[in-house]
Amino acid sequence: MDFLVNLSEGWQFSIQLLVVLICLFYGAQKGGITLGLLGGIGIFVLVFGFDIKPGKPAIDVMLTILAVVVASATLQASGGLDVMLQIAERILRRNPKFLTILAPFVTCFLTMLCGTGHVVYTIMPIIYDIAIKNNIRPERPMAAASISSQMGVVASPVSVAVVSLTALLLNADHKLAGFDGYINLLQITIPSTLFGVLMIGIFSWFRGKDLDKDPVFQAKLKDPEFKQYVYGDSKTLLGVKLPKKDWVAMWIFLGAIGVVALIGAFDSLKPSWGQKYDYKATLESGTTLKWTPEKGDKGVFTLKDVKIADVDNPGEKIGLDKAVKADKLGKVEEGKVEKVYKADKLGNPDMDKISMVHIIQMFMLLAGSLIIIFTKVDPKKIGSNEIFKSGMIALVAVFGISWMADTMFAVHTPMMKSALGDIVKAHPWTYAIMLLLISKFVNSQAAALAAFVPIALSIGVEPGIIVAFAAACYGYYILPTYPSDLATIQFDRSGTTHIGKFVINHSFILPGLIGVFSSCCIGYVLVAMVAGYI
Repeated sequence: MDFLVNLSEGWQFSIQLLVVLICLFYGAQKGGITLGLLGGIGIFVLVFGFDIKPGKPAIDVMLTILAVVVASATLQASGGLDVMLQIAERILRRNPKFLTILAPFVTCFLTMLCGTGHVVYTIMPIIYDIAIKNNIRPERPMAAASISSQMGVVASPVSVAVVSLTALLLNADHKLAGFDGYINLLQITIPSTLFGVLMIGIFSWFRGKDLDKDPVFQAKLKDPEFKQYVYGDSKTLLGVKLPKKDWVAMWIFLGAIGVVALIGAFDSLKPSWGQKYDYKATLESGTTLKWTPEKGDKGVFTLKDVKIADVDNPGEKIGLDKAVKADKLGKVEEGKVEKVYKADKLGNPDMDKISMVHIIQMFMLLAGSLIIIFTKVDPKKIGSNEIFKSGMIALVAVFGISWMADTMFAVHTPMMKSALGDIVKAHPWTYAIMLLLISKFVNSQAAALAAFVPIALSIGVEPGIIVAFAAACYGYYILPTYPSDLATIQFDRSGTTHIGKFVINHSFILPGLIGVFSSCCIGYVLVAMVAGYI
């Protein structure tokens, strides 16, 4: 494969990008777990074909997905999710005239509470039943509810997308003014998401013909079997007396979410283990060090993994990611070794505190274990329900896609920065478009963020833009291939929620575009107001 390695960087990037896109397109077409598995082909080609050092999969993202999915699946297996659905149904059936506005908010809030949009499957039959019994075109509330359930991911305190984005922004070299983490992100994403959901509801209220004025639907109703299929078999949880254990499970789960949000809001509640510090390391000017050039090193570079004596423990050696600035011959330009304590923006010592990623993982596992202990749920039911299966598919997808993306793009970051950095700075909306398309390829908001945000930060995209356009990580409604959309089509027995003749003209495309666009607009305004970004 030497001929591939000897190609120019531009040709290598083009071929590698083609390989990645083929893996994404084929994986998306086959569906299910295929998308993550296809990442293995991409990594194999990059490593053995182009001699690229393997990158790192998004381990924190994957473990958080695992913890949240297990807790949510335990909630469903215990019956706690039925309690939430019963409360939601009571709200919807009391206000059937406003179903098209309320249903999207109900599914969005369910996602915000559970951290996954897959809870929508159980509420959809109820939304359909209320719509058809009140002569409301089912497409209106059902398509809106499906889109809104996924929009709630980026506004959920326990979603992987929120935790991942927070971690990426906090680790950025250039931070957003006033952005200290988890709660700051939710202050932007929650109101912007709810505004987007409202816009979806308002649009959906007027879309399509009323059932009594729809000639196609009325013609089908002349068939008695079709009429029975459309109006029969009501789905309801009202009147069902749920056991006490179901309520206990729900309160345990909601209590865990409340504690996570509380810890995120108050840094003083986080365990800490002393001050964090860096080594500011340089050497005397003129000193020559041994240097083994790395692929792509040109001109002035930063020496890596240089061993320098620890100033506090002279006998110890420390390894530094960024040790000394030197020319290409390894001659040091300036020198000194100092131990520098980190501090926050007020000058207070920066303590080594537990991250919100670990907090969420911990409390989700804790919630699941307490539900099992206090409700006696059968553990076998946890691994067999829809939330667990869908979550594991998402986990594999994030594993394969994030590993493949990190392997490829890390090598070409300097080239991409020079080619795209100025464009994105001049036209910030291009970041949202690229994130939207990547989300469609990977069918996961967390995977899209894990793959693209590090690249965006490295090429100079402002953190404020990334926060403002967080909603753009949801773009997999563009084609009707996502499980929640496909399930919604099946739940709508009237046939009004549909995939059009040209595939792209389906029931979800307009609500999705309206919701994400309006959410990004409000997010941009909120970031400007809170952080003075503009």
